[in-house]
Amino acid sequence: MTSGTSPDFRDRKPRHGAAPLIERARFAPGDIVRHRMFDFRGVVFDVDPVFANSDEWYEAIPEAIRPAKEQPYYHLLAESEDSAYIAYVSQQNLVIDGEHGPVDHPQVDAMFDGLVKGRYRVRPIHRH
Repeated sequence: MTSGTSPDFRDRKPRHGAAPLIERARFAPGDIVRHRMFDFRGVVFDVDPVFANSDEWYEAIPEAIRPAKEQPYYHLLAESEDSAYIAYVSQQNLVIDGEHGPVDHPQVDAMFDGLVKGRYRVRPIHRH
């Protein structure tokens, strides 16, 4: 019988469907964040522990700036200077941005109860 610390166990490739090792999510629903490279900010409303969008979406990102899939990805109610939209962003491309006030997105009031100390309170119906 082989123990979990034997070289045979460590060298074995993961079975199909095995969950990848991921780092801990830095942001949570209600956090206000901004993109490191592009001029937009938003409020997190959902978190995927690893990439969970289409391959076509991922391949459309220029290779030079394409983030790794094995990290948390965040769904944002996002705003830029002239529009509001839903964004899907990797953890490596986000920084906290609560000090710059509320996010001007038409769906904020449907998901959140208000802004307290730079962070939105998630409505009870949206908690899981």
